[in-house]
Amino acid sequence: MHPDDAFTEKTTQHGSATQSTDETSTERTTQPVRTSSSGLRTLLASTPARVALAAGLTGCLGVATFIGTRQTPEQPEQAAVAEAAAERGEAAERATRSLLRDDAASTSPSPTETATPTETASPTAAEQEPTFSMPAPPQPVAGLTQTQMDNAKTIVDVGTEMSIPHRGLVVAIATAMQESTLLNYANAGVPESQNYPHEAVGWDHDSVGLFQQRASTGWGSVAELMTPTYAAEAFYQALLQVPGWQEMSVAWAAQSVQVSAFPDAYAQHETRANTIVGALV
Repeated sequence: MHPDDAFTEKTTQHGSATQSTDETSTERTTQPVRTSSSGLRTLLASTPARVALAAGLTGCLGVATFIGTRQTPEQPEQAAVAEAAAERGEAAERATRSLLRDDAASTSPSPTETATPTETASPTAAEQEPTFSMPAPPQPVAGLTQTQMDNAKTIVDVGTEMSIPHRGLVVAIATAMQESTLLNYANAGVPESQNYPHEAVGWDHDSVGLFQQRASTGWGSVAELMTPTYAAEAFYQALLQVPGWQEMSVAWAAQSVQVSAFPDAYAQHETRANTIVGALV
């Protein structure tokens, strides 16, 4: 054979072999791809692979658990922060309400301007006790002074308490006007009489008081006769002992009690006595 032929033949054979090898190689290249999928399943189905996969998953879960564990302690801190913020908010709200109440209290009227049952203070013992005001003194009439009018009122008040008729009151006032001008007299000759309240000083025997009654004739003690209420009562008691005094004239009724040296002197005071009694009764 020609050397070139031999070389060609070898080349051809080599080419054929090469082609055959390439075809085989192509088959082999394609086959492993199909085999790779089944091999992965086979690998996953194998016990070592499952063990490794489980270990990997366990590790992942552990990491997640670790992360969750690290986050858990942070939750109380967040709760504490939220609680502190809520407390600060409540404190601010309380402070605001307190300021509003203070403003309302400063602008609201005082309890004395608007009284309410809960704001109404309970009355003290002094407030609960009744207070009695002194009655106004009677206004003087018939030319009397205030002192004379006050003495006339005492005489009329005593007669009213004794149920003395109106005419008896006029008799008593007319008598006191004549005897003492409605002033409570002491006597210079009776030093004791000046120890008691009096408005004038006389000297007629031992006569004292509004009706110039005498202790020496049994009208009472000097102290009693210097007391206007006693002197008036003593006069009325003596008048009631006079029979028919109500039918007598004012002057004669007065004279029946006083037994004066000037019996007609009482009549001059009857008109004014009526005016005085009318103003007091």
